[in-house]
Amino acid sequence: MSERDAILDFANALEAAAVNLKHSLGVDCTANPKLTEPKSWTWDPAKIKWAKEVGLKGEYEKSDDINSVDFKTMLKDLQEHQGKLNRDTQFYWIFQNGAIVGRTLPK
Repeated sequence: MSERDAILDFANALEAAAVNLKHSLGVDCTANPKLTEPKSWTWDPAKIKWAKEVGLKGEYEKSDDINSVDFKTMLKDLQEHQGKLNRDTQFYWIFQNGAIVGRTLPK
């Protein structure tokens, strides 16, 4: 990898971090950047059954609690955000099968 490629990779990582930060602050990065009210969540992660797991990147939790209304609402929110979203201090994602959700553990 050339020095130029390494710098471009670093710049792309910084840009992605900035977009994630803006998103967590309620800034719409798809249109004209403007502050909006923080999202009012309609699901409570504490009402969802989570199981601790260990993956290649470390510990996380996963759930397939399909009998929970909160799980179904969370899954719908995730689908509206291309399968990934940040909420509070955690990152949520949908597994490839579309029925299991993972979340990072708070630091």
